[in-house]
Amino acid sequence: MQIAGQTNVTSIRFGSGSVNGIGKDLGRFVVATMELPWSITEGKLGADPVAVLMVESMEQEFVDQQVASAPPCDTVVGIGGGQAIDLAKYFAWKKGCRLVTIPTVISVDAFVTPAAAVRQNHRVLYVGESSPDPLIIDYDLIRTAPSDLNVAGAGDLLSIHTATFDWEVAHRAGKSEYPYSQDDIQTARAILETVAENASEIRALSDRGLRTIVEGYMRVNTICLPAGHYRVEEGSEHFLFYELEERLKKPFIHGQIVGLGIYVMSRLQKNRVEWITSLMDELGLRYQPVDMGIPKDAMVASLQVLEPFTRKRGLWYSQIQETPLDLAQIEGLLRGLRF
Repeated sequence: MQIAGQTNVTSIRFGSGSVNGIGKDLGRFVVATMELPWSITEGKLGADPVAVLMVESMEQEFVDQQVASAPPCDTVVGIGGGQAIDLAKYFAWKKGCRLVTIPTVISVDAFVTPAAAVRQNHRVLYVGESSPDPLIIDYDLIRTAPSDLNVAGAGDLLSIHTATFDWEVAHRAGKSEYPYSQDDIQTARAILETVAENASEIRALSDRGLRTIVEGYMRVNTICLPAGHYRVEEGSEHFLFYELEERLKKPFIHGQIVGLGIYVMSRLQKNRVEWITSLMDELGLRYQPVDMGIPKDAMVASLQVLEPFTRKRGLWYSQIQETPLDLAQIEGLLRGLRF
């Protein structure tokens, strides 16, 4: 299936069993993966790779060593979750080879975005540019992953709720870093409404639910890639995640930590709090700090320094700059969360 519009996906295959035999068409190929997804897919490809790169760390120094040591190939295949796909994207960018992505879990939108997320001293950096040809969405393969991880895939779509609000805040303050587009905001919010309409399908991980997430990601790209930024999908909810990851020096399931950011920042924004919280609960998204091992003192400390953190990092203007926080306000934002 060829893709219309600017989605960063050259072609896509939807359907149960769509991964079967793909290796026969790839020439010499290298696989980037982890042990569990590789054990599930290895026998389905129909051909053997010339090398298998296991993701051990996404620190850029380590990733560069893996890429440099790999044998020559025509194609790199990313099999697994966000980190495996990011390693494959980075490899394809560095080597100039064909990229094929086979997500076995859709907890993050890495398989449709052009840049690879690497780390430098636990700090997330987005580098490079590559496009999958094809992206393979094998429903049965994806459903082998824990259900809560696939549901987490909705997190990067739900972030439209807080991110578009932040862009409106920046525009009203005269501090939008990009030309403001109400049309882009409305188009993005229509994606969010589609998620809400299909919440029960997503929670059940039906074919329709999984496709809703994947197509939602691609619809975001049709907005963001031509614009040259992800303002409608990345805002204060992501900025809190960045600070927490640096503070705690550990990775998180992307959609879950973004969900936590949505919970907190929608309250800071006074932005349809009950609606977005109910939607996350209806989806079964795990956004509670207790689920991610985040202690309350870390959350409090993160929120206390979040405004200077965003300025130091050069992050976009958002509600964080509009509302200085004291301890009493922070306690209010965290009410209802479990630690």
